[in-house]
Amino acid sequence: MLDIAAELHRWCEEERDFAVATVVAVTGSAPRQPGAALAVDAGGEAVGSVSGGCVEGAVYELCREAQESGRSVVERFGYSDDDAFAVGLTCGGVIDILVTPLRAGTAAYAVYASALADAARGRAVALARVVDGPEELLGGALCVPAD
Repeated sequence: MLDIAAELHRWCEEERDFAVATVVAVTGSAPRQPGAALAVDAGGEAVGSVSGGCVEGAVYELCREAQESGRSVVERFGYSDDDAFAVGLTCGGVIDILVTPLRAGTAAYAVYASALADAARGRAVALARVVDGPEELLGGALCVPAD
């Protein structure tokens, strides 16, 4: 997510609602590693990438759906090596994507905004997120600044 932190920080300053999809696990070969992110704002503008093309469209739609429902979701995308070759995909691996909707004025938004502000300024920060467990906790976040 570091590669889009500055843009997402700007979105937070503008109080835009958005959803962020983040690669949280990779099995086998994949074009992007954990931490890669794609964000989509309420107007449909997108920044970032989670797959380099393989599943971008589906993840974009998941972001839009999460914005509407207000619920986080984890989705798995992947094919066996044989299937990947058959449909022309080069990665052949499996990626798990966490999609979290963020609405201005909420506590979750404030946590992300704080982490993004630090990251955009080049400060060390960690954003820990819940990727498994009860639905009401899924996508929950904790910002841990370096100091």
